[in-house]
Amino acid sequence: MKILFLADLHGNMPATRAMEKAITHLAPDTVYFLGDAVGKGPESRATCDWVRTHCDSFIGGNWDYGIGGKEFPADGYYWNQLGEERLQWLNSLPREAELTLGQLRFRLFHGRPVTGLMHVHTDNAELNATLRRGDDVFDGVIFADSHRPFIRTLDHGYILNTGSVGNSLGVPRAHALLLSWDGGNEDPLLFTVLSLPYDNQEAARIAAMDPELPFRDAYIHEITTGVYSR
Repeated sequence: MKILFLADLHGNMPATRAMEKAITHLAPDTVYFLGDAVGKGPESRATCDWVRTHCDSFIGGNWDYGIGGKEFPADGYYWNQLGEERLQWLNSLPREAELTLGQLRFRLFHGRPVTGLMHVHTDNAELNATLRRGDDVFDGVIFADSHRPFIRTLDHGYILNTGSVGNSLGVPRAHALLLSWDGGNEDPLLFTVLSLPYDNQEAARIAAMDPELPFRDAYIHEITTGVYSR
């Protein structure tokens, strides 16, 4: 069994197409979307439609709810591009889910708005708290939001970040997380970070051609350098 988790496409279709080629090659059994199909980049309508076509399970992220719920007037650019049906779909996405693989039970969410923004260097106490939800105790958390993939062990479980498909920080490549498991309680569970090159300059060119794109220069700088710019 192969399960792919991806997130944070953010309107970047060149990066998304690179991920699509990897999906074709890897042939995962199922693909989980962990939030933020839209925002930042110029092709949010295309990345939103790609998620709906190529993913099997869906969780919403802060940008999905912010844009889908029309929370910020400055996002009118994205509202006009997406149209009402897509906005309603984004705003209706569930905030979290769970997945059990053998003896391990994973909690799945985007990050914000379920938690604050969490990084690989976030304090252990804050990360450990995500393994609990009320009386529920999980063996691991799989999330996105911080745009940097990582795998960490906590006091009694795992925390895994998918990284970002379309807006990676640190290393400006397309990232996702692949879990592989043969199905038995004694079989190993493999965690693999996918790191894919894509045509960053083509993505920057597409953005540069759209003078209405909010924070256009910051977005271009992020996708070409991996340096957060807003």
